[in-house]
Amino acid sequence: MNDKILKGLLLDEATVLSLDDLCQACSSSNEWVIELVQEGILEPQGQRQTQWQFSARCLQKAHAAMRLQRDLDINLSGIALALDLLDEIDSLKSRLLQLE
Repeated sequence: MNDKILKGLLLDEATVLSLDDLCQACSSSNEWVIELVQEGILEPQGQRQTQWQFSARCLQKAHAAMRLQRDLDINLSGIALALDLLDEIDSLKSRLLQLE
């Protein structure tokens, strides 16, 4: 039998994470998250890194970015494009459901 232990984090839309919290939730380094911000993949609230606050949506995007980079070896520009396209697909699906 293949036993895997999965860990999860249940967040609501009002949850905010600091830079350190996001890094811990993603098991990643500060530098990697900062690169995601510089590429425009994540958009934190706050002017300075010490003030950054990330939404639950940012955590979802960071996990998706990790999977794209790990599984498909996509660079950060490619990750940004892929996530934008996935967001567009979700938006179009939502609009289609409203029209039905």
